[in-house]
Amino acid sequence: MGKADFLSPKAISNRIKSKGLQKLRWYCQMCQKQCRDENGFKCHCMSESHQRQLLLASECPHRFMDFFSNEFKSGFLELLRRRFGTKRVHNNIIYNEYISDREHIHMNATRWETLTDFTKWLGRQGLCKVDETPKGWYIQYIDRDPETIRRQEELARRKKHELDDEERSAKFIEEQVRRGRGDKEEEEDPVYTELKRENEEEKVAFNLGAGTSLAGPSTSSSLLSPSALAKASSAKRKEPSSASNSRNKKQKSALEQIIEMEERKKQQQPVKTDDWLQPNIVVKVVTKRLGDKYHKKKAVVMEVREKFSAVVKMIDSGDKLKLDQNHVETVIPAPGKRVMIVNGNFRNTEAVLEGINEKNFCASLTLDSGPQKGKRVDVAYEDFSKLA
Repeated sequence: MGKADFLSPKAISNRIKSKGLQKLRWYCQMCQKQCRDENGFKCHCMSESHQRQLLLASECPHRFMDFFSNEFKSGFLELLRRRFGTKRVHNNIIYNEYISDREHIHMNATRWETLTDFTKWLGRQGLCKVDETPKGWYIQYIDRDPETIRRQEELARRKKHELDDEERSAKFIEEQVRRGRGDKEEEEDPVYTELKRENEEEKVAFNLGAGTSLAGPSTSSSLLSPSALAKASSAKRKEPSSASNSRNKKQKSALEQIIEMEERKKQQQPVKTDDWLQPNIVVKVVTKRLGDKYHKKKAVVMEVREKFSAVVKMIDSGDKLKLDQNHVETVIPAPGKRVMIVNGNFRNTEAVLEGINEKNFCASLTLDSGPQKGKRVDVAYEDFSKLA
């Protein structure tokens, strides 16, 4: 049967179907031919042209794979540079835009099996900055274009030149100020202190330099009697000792009081450590890597190894697992149950749970062992766990 006419309905339907993207599993990269269904792809694989391409590729398969890999990498990076620049973007968004082109190089013809492997390879080669998040892999292009580097260096040089101009103008102003003062040294600013009286009955004395006198009615030294002069001289000799005593008795400044208060707070804060695992406590498995069988299930710590790992026994199934400290969390029992304090000032102390303070994220415990047995303390949620 002859081929359908160009304007026949069947020919028009075939042209409409051939447009757009088709399934990747029915695409032949060697022949660059896209088939619409499984039967068409099977017929193409049995064709003579496809067999010739396979014989040609079998002579040097690495050369063809390297060629397709380089083409895929160049097209992917060119789209990333032109479309997103140096912005951080999800790798799947770039890939979807790349494969929207019907003539793109398919990934199954390259050396990378998955998009994640290709993203990691870009990070190892230093072509992009990659990071893994719970939402997937993100990628950021590193622009090493000589023109871009030249513009960045020119901008940095311009900023440095502006800073140099500001420094020169500041030095020029300082020089003008120094000349205006006649090359005199700057006078020290007076320090003003608060006038305090330690004793209400003590008289206030003002030191006015050479003409020092006590506050009171002005009297001439020539009119004083010899006994009065002797008393005045003895009072002057006692002034330094009384001044030193007053300085020692001077109240502490506000800054010193704040420093002391901060030190007291630090001393009152509980001493915590990075490791908190203890034997015979109940913990909850929070990691999802072990599957739903163990996720959110409770276990008993049987043995602690190297501070940050432990051998636990699942309560439901009885399975024994070795887990890291980050893969488990503490368990808060019902009020009245016994718990173990695993961190803080009362570490390794057994207690009884009295109540829970949800507003402050802590619980009220009554110590049941140790030298402070019977004492009631408030402990954070993560610092105690249910006893097995």
